[in-house]
Amino acid sequence: MPTPELVAAIYPWLRPLHIALVTLSVALFAARGVGVLAGQAWPMAGWARGLAPVIDSLLLLAGGTLWWLLQLNPTQHHWLLAKLVLLVIYIVLGTLALRRAPTRAGKALCFIAALAVVGFMASIAVAHHPLGLLAT
Repeated sequence: MPTPELVAAIYPWLRPLHIALVTLSVALFAARGVGVLAGQAWPMAGWARGLAPVIDSLLLLAGGTLWWLLQLNPTQHHWLLAKLVLLVIYIVLGTLALRRAPTRAGKALCFIAALAVVGFMASIAVAHHPLGLLAT
């Protein structure tokens, strides 16, 4: 269990880092999605495909550290559980949008849905409520 001193020392820089990594991850996904829909080759180039897991691994590390630092439990903090469920949906939709959907229209639909899901996740994070900003 983290001490209050540790929380006070780490939280002020860890939360903004987590938010920055979320922003970077979503921006890269959005740019790659637009590129795929435009028929460009760069979104599937090695550097673009390799950068995403690096950013996402750092994001996972930051998020997991926040989870531990704040002693959050998804069974008690339903907003966190909602975010985790939506994260899995976002990953599936993102995979379909970038490479697995068989048609361009399918990729576009999955791309828009993935962005909507990640937007809702951000809303949940801000509101700390499973319904996000819809709860207010």
